[in-house]
Amino acid sequence: MKKILRNSLAVLLGWFGGSVVNMTLVQTGHQLLPLENIDMNDMLALSEVLPTLAPQYFLFPFLAHALGTLLGAFIAGMVAVTRRMQFSMAIGGLFLLGGIAVNYLLTGPLWFTALDILVAYIPMAYLGGKLSEKLVRQRATVA
Repeated sequence: MKKILRNSLAVLLGWFGGSVVNMTLVQTGHQLLPLENIDMNDMLALSEVLPTLAPQYFLFPFLAHALGTLLGAFIAGMVAVTRRMQFSMAIGGLFLLGGIAVNYLLTGPLWFTALDILVAYIPMAYLGGKLSEKLVRQRATVA
């Protein structure tokens, strides 16, 4: 029973930690590169302006998605008791579903959608899982 609870906690903490990183980077991007005369809560206005934006406006959203997924997968892998990589990849899948939804609702340039969907989620979750497995192995050999 303890394994089930800890593995469930791995998913919750991975999702929460990754989401905090994601939102922090998105907010930082809005502060550093503000969109003049655009209400960030108006999805229709955002959807209309996104295709016209220069590439630098997509740096922070990409970093938010990639680093949020990476950290979330790493946390899940560290907290999980068994099947660390599967829990890390589950976080990648959750964030991928969110990324697909956002890219559907806020249609930006095709290059960004492709980069975001193909690079920011599953590869970052895999990397986070591998990093957590490596750290757990290192801790086991030291102990």
